[in-house]
Amino acid sequence: MEINWKKEVEARKTELLEDLFTLLRIDSVRDDSKITPDAPVGPGPKEALEAFLAIGERDGFITKNVGNLAGHIEFGEGEELMGVFGHVDVVPTGTGWDTDPFAPVIIDDRIYARGASDDKGPTMAAYYALKIIRDLKLPITKKVRIIIGTDEESGWKCMDHYLQNEQIPDFGFSPDAEFPIINGEKGMQTFMVQFRGDNKGGKNELLSFDAGLRENMVPQDATAVFISQEPDRIEQAFADFLEHNPVKGTLSVQGEQVTIELIGKAAHGMNPAAGVNAGTYLASFLNKFLFGGQAATFLELIADRIHLQHDAKKLNLAYTDPIMGELTMNAGIFTFTPTTGGEVALNFRYPQGVSEEGIEIKLEAALASYGVTIAKGGHGKLPHYVSADDPLVKTLLAVYEKHTGLKGHEQSIGGGTYGRLLERGVAYGAMFPDSIDTMHQANEFIALDDLFRAAAIYADAMYELLK
Repeated sequence: MEINWKKEVEARKTELLEDLFTLLRIDSVRDDSKITPDAPVGPGPKEALEAFLAIGERDGFITKNVGNLAGHIEFGEGEELMGVFGHVDVVPTGTGWDTDPFAPVIIDDRIYARGASDDKGPTMAAYYALKIIRDLKLPITKKVRIIIGTDEESGWKCMDHYLQNEQIPDFGFSPDAEFPIINGEKGMQTFMVQFRGDNKGGKNELLSFDAGLRENMVPQDATAVFISQEPDRIEQAFADFLEHNPVKGTLSVQGEQVTIELIGKAAHGMNPAAGVNAGTYLASFLNKFLFGGQAATFLELIADRIHLQHDAKKLNLAYTDPIMGELTMNAGIFTFTPTTGGEVALNFRYPQGVSEEGIEIKLEAALASYGVTIAKGGHGKLPHYVSADDPLVKTLLAVYEKHTGLKGHEQSIGGGTYGRLLERGVAYGAMFPDSIDTMHQANEFIALDDLFRAAAIYADAMYELLK
């Protein structure tokens, strides 16, 4: 019997949207200031996890909460276990939204909300795919779990805990990227470039510099406050700077104190060229003027070695692998004060053929003359690749081709998904080749057509893999 997967999704789309909106209304940004033993990454992610598990319990599935860090919704029986990994935590909202990020709304057939595309929408689509398989009483020979994390956007503490305490799936996918498939994921590592706090000796004295919310986001906003002996000259130059660069901003002067606020464009840290980094643009502007001490070094290093260097060429780190693509670098967080010193977080996404140690050695050599300290951040991940000849990859590509009429092909990305948790794990949707990528950006959305089409593909693919 040929199953009309699209029709089955259509019959459930009202319920799907209601459940998705329930999740989207929850502010599930990790909040370390509110962490408790009962809420290990803050109350928002915990609330979203509990809400998702409650939906599964309502529908009659076996559910389990694993320490308020992760959980699963289970169906079927068999020796083999398939895992479908999604997450309910979201990145901070930032600025520039036209609607309330946690009041989901449908405009022009798009759902606007933080998490709509990353990753509450796709995870809900995968859940409804499982519901369809269960509702139709289709014969399966394996067990499947929708596994839900709460810390994907930060440190993956959720999955560390889950996989230490629960059965590790034999194979699976994560609905947290794009079609036709992601069977290669670059390694990830952040390095902190650290500066002393002295700021004396120039016509301008840097009091503070701040940009960025997370290492894996291109900073949309940047602010600098400084004492200046030449505020009129700086103000005139700033007007010219705004005219010739893809940023917006304001400059205010109170006596000798100057405050500059700059607005760029946020983007996912795996593709820094898609954004406009307000932090590096602001540093490149200020570097034209005379600052003192390590504040001057801070601005000079950013302007000369980091600004527009998405491939890290000026750090002698440019590298391209024929399968997994090029190394990329996102400068995600900038801070400087005279008392605490300065720091720039450089988030690298690197292909096979590159190592963390190699990046660190070349980074230290390239920046040795600046007198800075290089420190490795946490949560590093090695490159991950599943062969295009693997039956998992072949099955998922075949289902994609069947539903879209487009040729499937393997892909590698700089983003890190839960797909890399399994030796035979990949990422699969929910963005299509013609989708607009708004992950980690203001006005994040998922198109209704994409959401429903993904759900149909997930149902078909999960059934093929569970037969």
